Amino acid sequence: MKNWLITGASRGLGKAMAQTALSRGDKVVLAGRRLGAVQAVADAEPSRALAVQIDVTDGESVRRGTAEAIAWSPSIDVLVNNAGHGLHGAVEEVSDEEAREVFEVNFFGQLRVLRAVLPHMRRQRRGHVINIGSISGLLSAAGTGLYSATKFALEGVSEAMQAELAPLGVFVTIVEPGPFRTDFNGTSLLRAEAPIDDYSDTAGRRTASLRTTSGKQSGDPVKAAELIYKIAGSDAPPLHLVLGDIAIERARGKLRALASEIDAWEAPSRATAY
Repeated sequence: MKNWLITGASRGLGKAMAQTALSRGDKVVLAGRRLGAVQAVADAEPSRALAVQIDVTDGESVRRGTAEAIAWSPSIDVLVNNAGHGLHGAVEEVSDEEAREVFEVNFFGQLRVLRAVLPHMRRQRRGHVINIGSISGLLSAAGTGLYSATKFALEGVSEAMQAELAPLGVFVTIVEPGPFRTDFNGTSLLRAEAPIDDYSDTAGRRTASLRTTSGKQSGDPVKAAELIYKIAGSDAPPLHLVLGDIAIERARGKLRALASEIDAWEAPSRATAY
């Protein structure tokens, strides 16, 4: 039996992860910004589930909620760092305030949770951190520049953490999903408030297209949760989990394009040495 702490557990992949772990007999702390939303999920298994209020943008809320989780359970074996939301708009369209807000939730919020949980995992010399990133953390596109930047940042942190934590018995995995049938393209998707006409055929068109796919995405969050659960039980979990058909194709396309550019410019690039 494992003990889980899952942020953003009121809906989408976080909720599916919580329900999957509970169905396997594990204990789960479900964390969310609104306590009532996660309480409704926890009430289904009151002996093995605890709802705590964690607003990842509030350091005191993170410390208090994590302490409550550790007091309830003897250990945190798996942290699923899932809380976050989308932001769409051309890079020029996104204001400083909008950019800071999405970084505050998607990047600094995850850092706050990591800093609260990692001392506990280091002391017990075991654990598994699962950061929920995005295929947009491996490649960006029109309209996703600032959102992708938060996920690119999480990629860098996750790769460094693996090197730092592996000798201490703590695994790190960053999950890079493509489109899954959650509310991500619905109410969880924010749009820059000051659109510019010149970007209507690039960032604007892609944002409109994403809106129409809400509730129709090909990925099944329950199956995604089952795979993540399997990885959490592995003795050799991956650092990167590219999740879903679309994500795999996009990732492979990025690798091919990168390799092609390196090859095309290899000679003059190497010629820059003394």
